[in-house]
Amino acid sequence: MDKVMEFLPFLIPLVIAEFALLGYTLHHILTHNTYKRGNRTLWLIITIVLMNFVGPILYFLFGKEDA
Repeated sequence: MDKVMEFLPFLIPLVIAEFALLGYTLHHILTHNTYKRGNRTLWLIITIVLMNFVGPILYFLFGKEDA
């Protein structure tokens, strides 16, 4: 238990950043109709299943249509 408490100051900002990125990504997917590759359903599945930074980063690299 002491090890967890030792790393807690580093983990809390990472968890907050992860959920902020996930929230922004889901908002962007749900409010836009066009994507470079794939469709809304595909990007929602990828983002939610790979939610720990990987899914949102993949969306912004490969799915987000430049406005």
